[in-house]
Amino acid sequence: MISRNDPCWCGSGKKYKVCHRSMDEKLEVLYHEGYDIPDNSLILNDEVIQGVMKSAEITKGVFDYIEDKIVEGMTTLEIDKLIYDYTISKGGIPATLNYNGYTKSCCTSVNNVVCHGIPKNRKLLDGDIINIDVTTNLNGYFSDSSRMYLIGDVSDAARMLVEETYECMMAGIKAVQPYESVDVIGEAIEAYANDKGYSVVKDLGGHGIGRKFHEEPHINHFKTEDMGMIMVPGMMFTIEPMINEKGYKVKTLEDGWTVVTEDGGLSAQWEHTILVTEDGAKIIT
Repeated sequence: MISRNDPCWCGSGKKYKVCHRSMDEKLEVLYHEGYDIPDNSLILNDEVIQGVMKSAEITKGVFDYIEDKIVEGMTTLEIDKLIYDYTISKGGIPATLNYNGYTKSCCTSVNNVVCHGIPKNRKLLDGDIINIDVTTNLNGYFSDSSRMYLIGDVSDAARMLVEETYECMMAGIKAVQPYESVDVIGEAIEAYANDKGYSVVKDLGGHGIGRKFHEEPHINHFKTEDMGMIMVPGMMFTIEPMINEKGYKVKTLEDGWTVVTEDGGLSAQWEHTILVTEDGAKIIT
């Protein structure tokens, strides 16, 4: 229990009655209706939000820096070096580096690789599509994003998959509304993908982010029967649909990281870190 004039639990220094009291009253109603209510630790105050936004400036800067450098003939290991050097030069740390034994500064997922592709001496070839996934740790604040790149003369089918996957991500972002379940995100994404003839990977999803690289809530990119956690202003998480041109099933290779399509079809992914606001979603990355 906290009184109206006590300092708010979020650490803002404001009185509870002018900070999170109104939100807590709405959540209490939803709690009694059976919805999954986020723990207070998932609702970030302005200090943390600003920290993540500064981290995101590095993450966005990485992609701008490599935009015209991703070309046919370069290796994914060379991409990793570019990202490491840029991130360190800006005072950040690549969050994937040494994360649970992962030894690289980004993930590079080419063609039928769904996610978590490990940079190596594999050269980019004419016609390849590649997802580059970057997470930055700046002073303990995390931001996560990924973009697709087309190498040389890409087939119409591959180009269309990449473009429509971006629209899938945006459909999910537009679905974000405070005091709604996170399940509306997956419902919007899957509806768009299926309408275009694609499938949505179900084994992986988005995640909460901010003070930690990965935390609650888990974000499914497909419709489920669960209510899912309620979104409230101050929550941050990633929306990162993995869209396959054929079936949705995937498998993990023996390296323990690389996830590929089970049927060998192409896969694409885009990702943003978003902040839930009173008006919907604000893209941070």
